[in-house]
Amino acid sequence: MNALAATKARLTDLHPSPDDILGDALAGLSQAPKRLSSKYFYDETGSKLFEDITRQPEYYLTRVEMALLDARLDAIADTVGPELHVVEYGSGSGRKTERLLESLHDPVAYTPIEISRTMLLASTARLAERFPAIEMLPVCADFTQPVPLPEPEAGHGVHRTLVFFPGSTLGNFTRNEAVHLLRSMRATMGAQGQALVGIDLDKDPAIIEAAYNDAAGVTAAFTHNLLVRLNREIGSDFDLDGFEHRAVYARERGRIETFLVSRRAQDVTVDGRVFHFAEGEAMNVEYSHKYTEAGFAALVAEAGLKVVRRWNDPRDWFGLRLLQPA
Repeated sequence: MNALAATKARLTDLHPSPDDILGDALAGLSQAPKRLSSKYFYDETGSKLFEDITRQPEYYLTRVEMALLDARLDAIADTVGPELHVVEYGSGSGRKTERLLESLHDPVAYTPIEISRTMLLASTARLAERFPAIEMLPVCADFTQPVPLPEPEAGHGVHRTLVFFPGSTLGNFTRNEAVHLLRSMRATMGAQGQALVGIDLDKDPAIIEAAYNDAAGVTAAFTHNLLVRLNREIGSDFDLDGFEHRAVYARERGRIETFLVSRRAQDVTVDGRVFHFAEGEAMNVEYSHKYTEAGFAALVAEAGLKVVRRWNDPRDWFGLRLLQPA
């Protein structure tokens, strides 16, 4: 907190409810087919492994999006206009955030919304040093719900909100979850607000599948770390050698489906309850949707939004979409 206090950042803590990792695991394992929530990938080890994934040659998403941002940020800045209150849903490493804030015309304030208080304070302190003229207004909250935004200091005058949601995180939600999130985003941005959202686009299935099955096995280690975390935090007894990573592109559903597949018939005990796995049984651990233009337009329309500008990389692998209330 000292690093944050040394800046002029003003924290708003909405005290989001802590995740119920045990309850979520029991509920997911009780479903047919079984599933585990991908939100539990990101413990300290998982976050480091994900950063390693982004550097694998097969994982085009981060590399292509960064190049797209570099190529289009001046045009984006001209389109969204000056004196914005930038609101980001989860800041991660902050590489993309820095580039956006550098490019915008006189941004007024920056509000990262993050459920992890520790991560929120660390990223805000670092960005506050990098951008001393931008008011830092971090909010500890669950961004899947509408979030009342802190007001920048008086004297800044009229400003509008730009929600920044880069990467392809939206694609990790089911359709109903994505619509709910986009509706929350619409409420957070307000009637005059905008949102800049990153989306991975439908393309050759071989390119997509390779990105989630890298030759070095980093993604497989990332997926297996979910079981490591469950064993450590809730006392489950998953046999780490008893499950293998599998990611396939289900084009008819427009998404990568990632599974942990049981190598043999086995039982897993969680909180005194026994869950049986048949040999070859696949447990879903993540979705990653890939969008067509029509499909994404229909998704945001269901949430009361519309696409007003589109920017793609030269091969149409990844896109940035500027949204406004419909």
